[in-house]
Amino acid sequence: MAKLLSGKEVALALTEEVKERVCLLREKGVAPALCIIRVGEKPGDISYERGARKRCEMTGILCRTICLPEDVSQEELLRVIRECNEDDSVHGVLLLRPLPATLDEVSAANALVSAKDVDCMTDLSISGLLSGRGIGFAPCTAQAAMAFLDHYGIDAAGKRAVVIGRSLVFGKPAALMLTDRNATVTLCHTRTRDLSAVARQADLLLVACGHAGVVGADCVRPGQVVIDVGINTGPDGKLCGDVSFGEVEPIVEAITPVPGGVGAVTTSILARHVVQACENLKNRSS
Repeated sequence: MAKLLSGKEVALALTEEVKERVCLLREKGVAPALCIIRVGEKPGDISYERGARKRCEMTGILCRTICLPEDVSQEELLRVIRECNEDDSVHGVLLLRPLPATLDEVSAANALVSAKDVDCMTDLSISGLLSGRGIGFAPCTAQAAMAFLDHYGIDAAGKRAVVIGRSLVFGKPAALMLTDRNATVTLCHTRTRDLSAVARQADLLLVACGHAGVVGADCVRPGQVVIDVGINTGPDGKLCGDVSFGEVEPIVEAITPVPGGVGAVTTSILARHVVQACENLKNRSS
């Protein structure tokens, strides 16, 4: 039976860290604040917003949401983002994506100043991640996966890591972050030839390709650590990951569950990024 890597445990540790940092800032007269911009009423967006607001309340971060209609114009969205840029009481901005097809998501994301980009939305933040120069913040989900390695003392150095999924939200950033930790990384996707054979070579297997059950027993071997970032709805209507947990868990050394894994940590990373953005601003102004 594999060791269960509980997201609740990791999130609790991160929350306590953030609460302490928020207290220190408030003692100095600064109140860290997050602004969430949501376009439309997509259930997934509302669910993530709810989780982010709850995490902010737990840590003492101020949080407000700007709700825009589904048919909002590009000009109005850009105006709202500019207002957030100019508002010194706002330290982090989260634009929930994907945006409706009528909007230019790239230009909207790049309208945000990088200092307030707490989820790596801007091209500048992405280039900072690629260059390793510490510009901006990593995507919260990719950073959450790294938090599991830190919390459970899993050293990536010298390990073979396989990342399945090539999105800018997780796959590509996670591959870069693992490389920075001195892992040897293979970045795969659903069109990779003989994916199961490549996956079995991994010491660390990170999966985020948006397909339920893409990783089964044929993709794993004993001794592996599996981090499942996928969130899907199974045939039974229940949440499940990209990994077939029932098949994989008896084989590998450690695994994250879904739900209760990486998703539970992502909002804690978001809160940490907001506090860091606030600290950065305070340090620049002092």
